[in-house]
Amino acid sequence: MAAGCEGTAPRTLDEGTVEEEGEPVKPFTPEKAKEIIMSLQQPAIFCNMVFDWPSRHWTAKHLSEVLEGKQIRFRMGRRGTGTVPQFETECSYVDATLEEFLTWNCDQSRNSGPFKDYDHSKFWAYADYKYFVTLFEDKTDVFQEVVWSDFGFPGRNGQESTLWIGSLGAHTPCHLDSYGCNLVFQVQGRKRWHLFPPEDTPFLYPTRIPYEESSVFSKINVVNPDLKRFPQFQKARRHMVTLSPGQVLFVPRHWWHYVESLDPVTVSINSWIELEEDHLARVEEAVTRMLVCTLKTAEDPHHPKTWLNPTEVEETSHEVNSCYLNSAVCAFFDHCEKAKEVEVQALRANREEPSVQEEHMEVEQAHGPSLTAEAGKQEAASLFGPDLVPVTPTSEEERGGTLEGDSKECINSNEEHFTDLSCAGRQQPSKGASAMAEPSDLRYPVAPSRIFVSTDDLLDCLVNPQVTRMVAQLLIQGKSL
Repeated sequence: MAAGCEGTAPRTLDEGTVEEEGEPVKPFTPEKAKEIIMSLQQPAIFCNMVFDWPSRHWTAKHLSEVLEGKQIRFRMGRRGTGTVPQFETECSYVDATLEEFLTWNCDQSRNSGPFKDYDHSKFWAYADYKYFVTLFEDKTDVFQEVVWSDFGFPGRNGQESTLWIGSLGAHTPCHLDSYGCNLVFQVQGRKRWHLFPPEDTPFLYPTRIPYEESSVFSKINVVNPDLKRFPQFQKARRHMVTLSPGQVLFVPRHWWHYVESLDPVTVSINSWIELEEDHLARVEEAVTRMLVCTLKTAEDPHHPKTWLNPTEVEETSHEVNSCYLNSAVCAFFDHCEKAKEVEVQALRANREEPSVQEEHMEVEQAHGPSLTAEAGKQEAASLFGPDLVPVTPTSEEERGGTLEGDSKECINSNEEHFTDLSCAGRQQPSKGASAMAEPSDLRYPVAPSRIFVSTDDLLDCLVNPQVTRMVAQLLIQGKSL
């Protein structure tokens, strides 16, 4: 759980300068913010970094005026406490304007145009994954109102961002993102985030059905888990935090998250930051795509909507998927070649001749951060304070009682390091990467009364993130011989 962000008086900043009275100064320079993002391996909240962003005032009401009656798609879900996740394939959808959404949400009238079939007391609405480039295609000037360059990414603005607008109870099922890390700016209302570290993946029961590129879903409704069916979930270490307006949440690579709206209207803006590890991850995703589409299409060729997430609009034929896989592999090798050239040029610039080993570096050894992951983690952690608040593990008492409070304890766990086959960049801790399940779970399995292995059961094994990573590594190694 994270402590609340507090405003402070004039203070010493990270570069040694002092904030002058009456002139707000951001606590981190863009360079320092990026350094934190690229080294920190636990979620954290940045405070006092967006007070001058024009998008700070992007309420749903304001956006309805900017969009001038443009229709957007809302995902409609049922309020309730069932133990089964509400995946997007199980939801219904409504095309409406933001003004119509606000009328339905505020007046709670059943005669609210496109929402007339949805009782406000029984349903929530979520306009999620709305890419700026599509939503504001004729109003590109608004891109400049989101200033991710303040976090050390020059030129990055709304063009690389996504908008999320929801009503009370709207939520995203628990999942991890295959690519990048995530920065989330909370604009209006509050959202509660339930986060779980990558090494807890075996306890989250990952599945690729419904299939969506770059999203690995959990079979568990983490706010109301079925522990009889998913007993290993009790071992997962939940990190829970409430994100308030003006705060920016950093979600590291491969952290699981379930996000729910706590207020009548919530507005968030996020941007996924590309990482070096993404080049190999795209090969893993291509392998996954080919396996899922092949088996599920063979099972039911006429009803792809039952297993394909609505966000997936590309063709899923074997020919297309084969081209996708080959493109991902070629892109990986191209990136490695460029990375090696940059490294050689840097050595020459320093008047150091590259060794034979560096000239003939194996693909899987063509990386190495300047600092170890642990050293980078410790350095970033030393910056924790009122302007950078760590999200720490949540106790059972905190889960069932107060949701917000102060916590000074940071994550402190002994983690093994799993070396990715990437050309450069950070190493991510992956304690559970080599252990698909506890040994005791496999030694004496209890046979069910009736055994039936479905296509989905097989896919859950074949496209488990740990398996696809191994397949991608073997594929890359074989092609590099």
